[in-house]
Amino acid sequence: MVRRVLLVTSVAACASGSPPADNSGKSPDKSHYNLFRPTPPELMRELSADRPDKTDTPMTVDAGHVQVEMDIVNMTLDRSKTDTGKARYRSVDLAPMNVKLGVLNNLDFQVTYTAHRWETTEDSSAGSLQRKQGIDGITPRLKWNLIGNDGGFFALALLPFIKAPLSQSQLSNPHVEGGLAIPYSFDVPGWDIGLQTAFHWHRNESSSGYHTEFDNS
Repeated sequence: MVRRVLLVTSVAACASGSPPADNSGKSPDKSHYNLFRPTPPELMRELSADRPDKTDTPMTVDAGHVQVEMDIVNMTLDRSKTDTGKARYRSVDLAPMNVKLGVLNNLDFQVTYTAHRWETTEDSSAGSLQRKQGIDGITPRLKWNLIGNDGGFFALALLPFIKAPLSQSQLSNPHVEGGLAIPYSFDVPGWDIGLQTAFHWHRNESSSGYHTEFDNS
């Protein structure tokens, strides 16, 4: 059983607005804007954030602009049964954030990290208690929108990521890991539906090498 409590859900900083359409009803061509030639504020798309959801948005940050998405603090509780009895896991993250930089109209660069994490793992039957704290890794990501960035019924993006093994107190394993997320969304009358399939390249715990896991949200 996992409970995830967001005491403060999200803070996102970015100028935003809906790009005005021309007389034909089409969104303006913004493909010529880039990191060094920022998209004008009046042409920026509506703000769309990845945090605090588990499902990322397929939309990217406009070229030449920065977006910061941050939780003030969040807590995860996990109670499970083990061979010896019951175990309880708790983690508290301070200021986990995702910093995004618009590189092209359909491409942004992101860095996610947690400033500080406190972890407690307790096995009541075995009488064991383990505490860890420190920085919990840095994950660079790229989001490449393939369709629907500035409107339309359907949007799709590719989001490759790599986890740098920079954690403290063995909060995570000391190996490079990565994967690919595929966020997509549908805009239907009265609803915005977002989904995601992600493939994770994880290091094996008991031996060398890697294995692939996937999840859907």
